Amino acid sequence: MERRTFLRNAGAGLAAGALAAPAIVHAQAPQIKWRLASSFPKSLDTLFGATETLVRRVAAATNGRFQIQLFAAGEIVPGFQVLDAVKEGTVEMGHSASYYFVGKDPTFAFDCAVPFGLNSRQQSAWMYEGGGLELMREFFRDYNIYNIPCGNTGTQMGGWFRKEIKTLADLKGLKMRIAGFAGEVMAKLGAVPQQLPGADVYPALEKGTIDAAEWVGPYDDEKLGFNKVAKYYYYPAWWEGGPQVSLYINQKHWDSLPKDYQNILEAAAAEAHVVMQARYDAKNPAALKRLVASGTQLRPFSREIMAAAYKTTFEIYEETAAKNPRFRKVYEHWKKFREDQNLWFRVAENAYDNFVFSAGQHR
Repeated sequence: MERRTFLRNAGAGLAAGALAAPAIVHAQAPQIKWRLASSFPKSLDTLFGATETLVRRVAAATNGRFQIQLFAAGEIVPGFQVLDAVKEGTVEMGHSASYYFVGKDPTFAFDCAVPFGLNSRQQSAWMYEGGGLELMREFFRDYNIYNIPCGNTGTQMGGWFRKEIKTLADLKGLKMRIAGFAGEVMAKLGAVPQQLPGADVYPALEKGTIDAAEWVGPYDDEKLGFNKVAKYYYYPAWWEGGPQVSLYINQKHWDSLPKDYQNILEAAAAEAHVVMQARYDAKNPAALKRLVASGTQLRPFSREIMAAAYKTTFEIYEETAAKNPRFRKVYEHWKKFREDQNLWFRVAENAYDNFVFSAGQHR
């Protein structure tokens, strides 16, 4: 009888111990509070919204023990200073478009978008499965940063113009807000590129300080009101076929983060990556219809402009690769991946899409 009582009590004790174990582990998990500086304003609820998705998921997965406080562009540092702020440890994290920093090194652009580059699916394939993420992390390590993909807009629009752009001659002297590597291409074509943060684009276009501006696409562009100060809306953004935005984490802080928190942060970034693209794809069609209904004149870039931009782009790539070993290392890997991807997409994806689009017009 005493033996049965002992075994029964021992079993109850073991069960209680098993139930208590998660609570003990949980109690040992550290409480961490980080700050994240974004390059984007809060009004852009899809770009800025990616980091809102991220911080909610991280907090939920850690039962509130890992808290990340968000700051929009300008609240801690200006949008174009996010990379330096993370590098120097002013903030633990940042969220930005890496092509903003091509002035430091043109290699940064591959982490976001380059002219006539990869579409959003191809960019994700290169980063996650094609070796791109390993190459870019090796590059970012020199800036004391651990980078994680955290969003993609999909192919963007070519921007807003105060006058029609029909030929290459129309680009001569045109002052255009355009970011990243594309500015160098535009300069070779005769335009005068300007790099401005999102909040400064509307007033510059309204006052005529610039003649044209590109941002993202219909949903964001409508929010920023560009259709009120420029009539002509061009497509496509040949410089942004699949622009990725990235999470920057100070390397020292990343290394000090518990492994389970690292895994949670990577998973949350992956979720935000998917959600951003889904939101743009869902919201852009209705926004484009509203813009056209309001008087926006939709225009394609001419074949002449597209062909000249393509030729100039790859001339610049080869020139840059010849003098920048870090650029060349990434570029040669990226170029081969791009060739294989384009072959595959031509066979299946594009053939399917082109038929569906044309068939739908003749129903």
